[in-house]
Amino acid sequence: MKEKIGEVAGKIWKTLGEKGEVNLALLPKFLKEKSEVAYQSLGWLAHEGKIIYFKKGERNFIALNDSERQVFKTIH
Repeated sequence: MKEKIGEVAGKIWKTLGEKGEVNLALLPKFLKEKSEVAYQSLGWLAHEGKIIYFKKGERNFIALNDSERQVFKTIH
């Protein structure tokens, strides 16, 4: 399970680098992953300080933080 969470964390990181931001409620569907795995993977990234959470109206979104966006830009 830990390996799968790490794999999905990588998918989230890459998706946020490409898209910029994602609606938190739609994350599992967007990734085509089970909610349990998607949110555990997101927690991994949050624990590592790689993402930010923010609101737009009533909706919650996630994005890479500034330094992670720069890292993404340099490798893609």
